[in-house]
Formats: sequence, structure tokens, C-alpha cells
Amino acid sequence: MAGHSKWANIQHRKGRQDAARSKLFSKLAKEITVAAKMGDPDPDKNPRLRLAVKEAKSSSVPKDVIDRAIKKSLGGDAENYDEIRYEGYGPGGVAVIVEAMTDNRNRTASNVRSLFGKHGGNLGETNSVAFMFERKGQVTYPASVGDADTVMMAAIEAGAEDVESDDEGHVVWCGDTDLAEVSGALEAALGESASTKLVWRPGTTTELGLEEAQKLMKLIDALEDDDDVQNVTANFEISDAVMAQL
Repeated sequence: MAGHSKWANIQHRKGRQDAARSKLFSKLAKEITVAAKMGDPDPDKNPRLRLAVKEAKSSSVPKDVIDRAIKKSLGGDAENYDEIRYEGYGPGGVAVIVEAMTDNRNRTASNVRSLFGKHGGNLGETNSVAFMFERKGQVTYPASVGDADTVMMAAIEAGAEDVESDDEGHVVWCGDTDLAEVSGALEAALGESASTKLVWRPGTTTELGLEEAQKLMKLIDALEDDDDVQNVTANFEISDAVMAQL
């Protein structure tokens, strides 16, 4: 996904992933707790929990943190989180989807609205930008797993819809309801994936110049730093020339 994967690359290059390690662990643990509370605490019987645990492991979350997050869902004092999606426009007219889990809707809505306004964006109504995206399953593999043809054949056999391969790796796309099945088949053929999750895939993207890209990065940074925000997706494209200046 153009904007999403580009942003992941930028994060990686700046080393933000290390700096935000504890925050990332906290957000992944929250997803595990919510998934376990909504369904069965056994990952083998709960597809959402299985994906949450898999994503946590791929991000090097320690086993004891994962186990604690599952046990937390069984306690009577576990927090009740609401899942909320916010939508709006960032600098340069880029569509932005913010997914949050919160125990206080008013606090989260106020924070997200304030961050959009402070960084040159506008928070819109629900479904104001979602029509520009599709909900998809995304499975990623490093380039070392095999060449494009090998991954393509495995993806076809697994029932995937599309594959994007480049020097950095392979991204396999599938229907949102097919993710557990497709990722399982890919794992049998190619081994453990680098990442397996549900994402918003943009149908169209907006190319940004340096100034607008810098402004958008500040907005995404600020949103991702909010404890209630789980994921931020935007439909932007950045050229290699602009990327090199970020």
C-alpha cells in the first residue's frame, strides 16, 4: 500500500521504531486483550486473537507480555475499550483514517480533533474518506524468502488476490475475511511472515512535495504518539527524491 508502506519505511529509516518500542508493545497488548475478551482466550479458537498474537510476535513482543495481555482479559477488572474509527484530511488533501481503542470516547475524540487542527488537517465525519480505501488482509515477507515468481505462485495457491514485490520484500493482499486462511497457507509454503494484519488499502493516492510531506509526517507522528490510537493510514505517495530529503 503506497502511503502505508512508505510511512513504515520512513519510520524504519529514522529509527522511530526503537524509540517507540514500549508504546508499540502497549498498543499490541491492548489489541490482544480486546480480542481475547471479545472471543475465546485460546488463539486457536479465536481468529482475531490469533492474528493479534502473531503480529505481536513479529514485533518481538516478549511471550510473558502476550500471556499477561490474554490473562488480563479474563479478570473482572479488565478495562472496557470501545473501538472507534476517525476520518479526515491531512495537509495536501491526503485522506487519513485513524483507528483507536479507548475507555473514554470524549477524551479520544477531543485529542484527535485537536491534533488534526494543530497540524493543518481537518477531522471529518464517519465515512468521509473510507470510500477511498478497501479493507484488506496484508501479509508481508522479506525479500530473502524467495523471488517474485516463487512468492506469486505460493500466493495464488493460498487464495490471495495480489502480490507486490520489490527489493525490500513482498506484500501479499487478500480479502479481509480470508486473512487467517491465506496467511496459514502462506506460512506452510514460505515460513513465518514478517507481518500479518488487516489494513486499509487506498484505491488512489496523492503525491506530496517535500513541504506537504513534512507537515503530514508531523500529523501522523502526533496521532501515533497518542496512547488511544492503534493505527494511522493515509493515501499518500512520496517520490524517492522527496523521501531522501525527509
